[in-house]
Amino acid sequence: MPKGEIVNRETFLDNIASNLGRARRTNEVVRPDWNNQMQWKVLSDHTVDELVDVLEKQCKSIHTDLYRTTQAELGSVLAKVVEAYGGKTVVTSMDTRFDEYQLTEEFTSWDGIAIEQWDSTRPEASIRLAERADVGITFSDITLAESGTVILFSDEGKGRSVSLLPSTYIAVIPKSTIVPRLTQATRRIHQRVEAGEGVPTCINFISGPSNSADIEMNLVVGVHGPIKTTYIVVDDQ
Repeated sequence: MPKGEIVNRETFLDNIASNLGRARRTNEVVRPDWNNQMQWKVLSDHTVDELVDVLEKQCKSIHTDLYRTTQAELGSVLAKVVEAYGGKTVVTSMDTRFDEYQLTEEFTSWDGIAIEQWDSTRPEASIRLAERADVGITFSDITLAESGTVILFSDEGKGRSVSLLPSTYIAVIPKSTIVPRLTQATRRIHQRVEAGEGVPTCINFISGPSNSADIEMNLVVGVHGPIKTTYIVVDDQ
């Protein structure tokens, strides 16, 4: 059988319906028209600046530092954060926004710090690079104020290892990416699909440094990823 070919699907689905004691449904599912949709009302009356305040407050709960800056000062703030981390090796995603925000040029002035970029043509070598890096830097694609979550659309140039493997992680958050909560984020993704735009097969949701409280309900930070995380909110509006 050729790889990826589906066989016996109709028989399989008919058998499931038969075991459920009903005829198989072949018509499209109609979306319910709910009377109450509270998910759209939470934080909906907040301005973008107020959402940044919500995000900053949430960051205190998820052990994440947050800085606010302008596009003109972004490079210097980023340099100070990397220096505070003691970072000597940095890996970034291959994102055009590093050029748009003049960060690629800024990196050339960082003495004593090796800057490497994810290379989609050498994924295995890039993974090894991320493993050795002190700091990983990416841009956020969508940011949830309510939970302090950055959403990354991982693709060839944006390997998830950049945010997962270095001991410290920095997310650059353009203000325009901030939405109240997951409700608005999923709508943005759905709208991209409806418009025929490509959506990555891997979408990562990151809420601060890695942590777990599975063992005796004791919080342990840095279990399976970055030990420290910083968000830098940049005014792009």
